[in-house]
Amino acid sequence: MQTQNRKWVVILCWLTVVFEGFDLVALGASIPTLLDTQHAGINAAGATFVATISLVGVGIGAALIGPISDRFGRRLPLIICVLLFSIFTLLFPLMPTVATMGLLRLLAGLGLGGCMPIAITAMQEASSSERKAHSSTLTMTGYHVGAVAASVVALLVGANWQWLFYAGGILGLLAVPLMWAKLPETSPVVKAVKADKAAAPKVRVGDLLRKPYLRITLGLWVAAFMGLLLVYGLNTWLPQLMRQAGYNVADSLVLLLVLNVGAIAGLLTGGRVADRRGVKGTTMFWFASAAVLLVILSIRMENQLVLNGVVLVTGFFVFCAQVLVYGFVGYLYPRHIVASGMGFVSAVGRLGAITGPWLTGTLVAADLAYPFSFYVFAAAAVLGLVAVSVVPKAKRGADEPVAAPAG
Repeated sequence: MQTQNRKWVVILCWLTVVFEGFDLVALGASIPTLLDTQHAGINAAGATFVATISLVGVGIGAALIGPISDRFGRRLPLIICVLLFSIFTLLFPLMPTVATMGLLRLLAGLGLGGCMPIAITAMQEASSSERKAHSSTLTMTGYHVGAVAASVVALLVGANWQWLFYAGGILGLLAVPLMWAKLPETSPVVKAVKADKAAAPKVRVGDLLRKPYLRITLGLWVAAFMGLLLVYGLNTWLPQLMRQAGYNVADSLVLLLVLNVGAIAGLLTGGRVADRRGVKGTTMFWFASAAVLLVILSIRMENQLVLNGVVLVTGFFVFCAQVLVYGFVGYLYPRHIVASGMGFVSAVGRLGAITGPWLTGTLVAADLAYPFSFYVFAAAAVLGLVAVSVVPKAKRGADEPVAAPAG
């Protein structure tokens, strides 16, 4: 791929991932105000419903987009996903009931769910054969830049939570024409077919659950589930968790900002380490470190500087551990089903993204969230480590995995 085209892939795929980070933190930062004002009659159960149903949409979108992208390419499906997300995000603050708020979040989630798998796949395809983990983590820094931006906007707008969603929708709409003009196609299969150089290999999603990919698929699915349980549980409910622990709302929003700054640093570091030292060992170390730090966070700290430092380092390990799971995909699946592999890893992971906010919200409603939510998060990190341990080591430096599906 030409350098100019690769530059636009990096910029635009990174930007699409910004939307998800912004969107998730926008909802999490809005929840305390929504509960305090009882907007549209919302309560803790209603907030849990809205947070959960939006992630159902994201999971469905992620599952559907993989086979579509393997068949029709990366460019057009990604643009359509961004457009859908942007429209329904803009409309969300106008909804008068919890039910309609949930419906709009579901529809926005369908578009949002397709963005990340395609963006990471396109970035891996545009990268060299030995930098797939780094391309994944580089792309996902966009998620946390979006989260940081949402945290800053939340501090600026205060009780005017609606502007968080207006900002996210407008940003997406502005990106659509730029993507249409500048985003190249990266799928090697689709490009070859268009150039009449090869016939399209048949996309068989069932290969993901056949030898030699069954062990890979199951391990990655469990690891992604646990990783996204952590990411979404923390980013959705951290302000409320810290408020239950006795910190004020402003400090809780600052902690959310610090958590995502740590995540950006971890992603810039973790991918390079994984490509150099091995994806498997690096991912296991990141999950193990996350488990220890989450247990430490269950202890109330009076010194704000110490607390900020622990949250920063927690973000460094927790969020990168989950993203490193995506780094396996480009190394372990063949190119004609790599987007399907990425999409289903993301989709099954979204079940964890649904479980994390739901489980944490249940503990919040029962007034048990602090410190028990952090124990649950630490256990999830340990299970993620175990799941990664059964995945074969990624073979770096090859265009295709050595193994081929049976049949």
